[in-house]
Amino acid sequence: MIAGPSRLVLLGNPVSHSLSPVFQNAALKSEGIPLTYEAIEVAAPDLGHVLTLLAEDNAAGNITIPHKEAAYALCARRSAIAERVGAVNTFWIEEDGAIVGDNTDVGGFESLVRATMDGLPRGRIAVLGAGGAAAAALAAIEHWPGCEVTLYNRSHTRLARLASRFPIVTRTAETAVDAVQGATLVVNASASGLEDDLVPVPIETLPYDAAVVDLVYRRGDTPWVRAALACGHRASDGLPMLIEQGALSFEKWFGRPAPRARMWDSVTMPSNA
Repeated sequence: MIAGPSRLVLLGNPVSHSLSPVFQNAALKSEGIPLTYEAIEVAAPDLGHVLTLLAEDNAAGNITIPHKEAAYALCARRSAIAERVGAVNTFWIEEDGAIVGDNTDVGGFESLVRATMDGLPRGRIAVLGAGGAAAAALAAIEHWPGCEVTLYNRSHTRLARLASRFPIVTRTAETAVDAVQGATLVVNASASGLEDDLVPVPIETLPYDAAVVDLVYRRGDTPWVRAALACGHRASDGLPMLIEQGALSFEKWFGRPAPRARMWDSVTMPSNA
């Protein structure tokens, strides 16, 4: 990467709900870096053109829903973990002008699970979804000892395609309710709850001791996580994953430790509630 980016952006559609600008700008201010992290809503047909213009500006940034898999194809070079996931959520520009893609969602997901369960699980894990977030979860889980995955998605084609890429998936399910049977951890890697109050699977269908992680985040937790906590499950929404993937991205861009405490304060202090 050229000595630090000249611009930082978040590309997605929608992006108005994202907390990334809040904590990234807090991190930049804390570190005395004279940049502003800006969210840009980009329609799918425009992503390639926008990335080309950003490369000319020596920009860096993050990619979010629904562009992570498309951005993967547009990068000239990709990290090994991005190759494994097949999706990019972090990018920067190298000295030769090449767009380089990475995936910090994998590290963010593992951090989320460790925080929720006080360590890593063993046994069967149910993953609901078959997009980039699910692939990032599987790329993390395949390195955890003693784990196997049941995968569910409404699209059978996407389900079969993702399952074929990850041998850790030992079973696919016809329904979400079937998927969670016997699970020690249930992961919502779908868009359920992102813009509505739909739940990926009713809490009452979960094993009594299963932990719950929702990769969607909302201020005050998602309805699914609130229901899980009310029923005594260990549960967390995707905010810890969001913060950690952002911190890992910051470290890729600037080559220094991210001010994680400052990032957390920016989204949890009462003025930001």
